[in-house]
Amino acid sequence: MSFFLNNDTKPFLRWAGGKSWLIKHLENLLPPEGFNNYHEPFLGGASIFLSINPKGKAFLSDLNKELIETYSTLKTEPEQIINVLRTFKNTEKDYYKLRQSSFQNPIEQAARFIYLNQTSFNGIYRVNLKGEYNVPYGHRTKDFLEEEKLRIISNKLKNTTLAHCDFSDSKQRIEKGDLVFLDPPYTVSHNNNGFIKYNQKIFSLDDQERLSDLIDFIKSKEAHYILTNAAHEKIIEIFDKGDFMHEKSRASLIGGINAKRGQTKEYIFTNIVQPSL
Repeated sequence: MSFFLNNDTKPFLRWAGGKSWLIKHLENLLPPEGFNNYHEPFLGGASIFLSINPKGKAFLSDLNKELIETYSTLKTEPEQIINVLRTFKNTEKDYYKLRQSSFQNPIEQAARFIYLNQTSFNGIYRVNLKGEYNVPYGHRTKDFLEEEKLRIISNKLKNTTLAHCDFSDSKQRIEKGDLVFLDPPYTVSHNNNGFIKYNQKIFSLDDQERLSDLIDFIKSKEAHYILTNAAHEKIIEIFDKGDFMHEKSRASLIGGINAKRGQTKEYIFTNIVQPSL
């Protein structure tokens, strides 16, 4: 086996669209014969990477520059980040002061990113037209500093290659027998014909088509892929390649004034042959 499953390591970031719900299905989803290297070009909260623990090389990337810089700094400087986080306080006044601040030092900037993520409303990452983080204070009572978790994840990142880039750039690293996990921002809303307005600029239908092309490339390299996406007829149209498609229901986790909580359906596409999921 080129991996082992570990459900004990949870992400240190709250991330909209996170795949913690998928972890319980991994045993029946991953290649039974194993895989070589692991690729995750939409890293986000990294819940799948942290659960799989690949023994080969791991190539992790995302288009969110600040996110990747935070992972990269945590990889090499966990204690320094922890020391800075110890100086922060979870109060509304301190939150907005830090939200308005910007640091040149990567350690301070990584600590700021983690603090804002853990103390903001719903852990949403959102910026205004000037690129400034503008999520309101979350009034959370949970401790934002989990020192041991940061140390554990720092250690898991030691043998990874982290990159700030478009998902298509992963082509140059994918080889035969590798596993590529794809969890793009969802362009279409779940279970209906509407479109998520806040995601259309982040990940358009054209981007979904480009992602479909990447999957064709992955298959041409005789590598494995697992794709998660919204349950929507347009998604089937784009990604139906004669491979396996599974539909799964999960609880909707994102709240807000106009949010609709309840069950959400998602699709899993893969060229990995499994008897059941």
